[in-house]
Amino acid sequence: MIRRRGLLGLPLAAGAMLALPRPAFAGAQVEEPLADSVRSALSAAIANSAPPKPSFANIEDRLAYLRWLGAMSEKLKKRLAEAQTRIEFLETVWYESKRAGLEPALVLGLAQVESGFRKYAISSAGARGYMQVMPFWAKLIGGGQAESSLFHMQTNLRFGCVILRHYLDRENGDLFMALGRFNGSRGRPEYPRAVLGARRQWLMPGES
Repeated sequence: MIRRRGLLGLPLAAGAMLALPRPAFAGAQVEEPLADSVRSALSAAIANSAPPKPSFANIEDRLAYLRWLGAMSEKLKKRLAEAQTRIEFLETVWYESKRAGLEPALVLGLAQVESGFRKYAISSAGARGYMQVMPFWAKLIGGGQAESSLFHMQTNLRFGCVILRHYLDRENGDLFMALGRFNGSRGRPEYPRAVLGARRQWLMPGES
């Protein structure tokens, strides 16, 4: 279970990350030594490819997913105007977040803060794509994937979700600290507050 520290989310400044020439928020995961077993597990998590098409045990779960997809698509319309791109993005967010044991609203909030949902965003630290993945991850656990692959939608979302899951495990489920690791600002409140504030925008009615 993900633990939170009761942070008050702070809304982002309007339009802060929508202009294409502007750099992304930060996205500077710090390269750290990984045990061979951890590297192997992360590499396996990245390499286990599958199309982002969810399956459901019953019709109620499928209907809940379709309601989520419709609601999120409407919210995302101003940021991703092209309908097919928007639906493919949301399908992939759902699939990869669930696959990594993460909450879709959290992943959407993180992508909003990190890149403003810009596929080709590059931070001042060199992080890439929707979830601002640092290029060293492609070399470390990507099985020889080129850095440019981090601009591919599913690849970027898979890396981002697997990395955030790894940081959550490292921090024993402490979301505040895990988000800090993801951003390269472990222990500081600004980034976790921004992500958790953005996350609230992507919750379904009744969720908290």
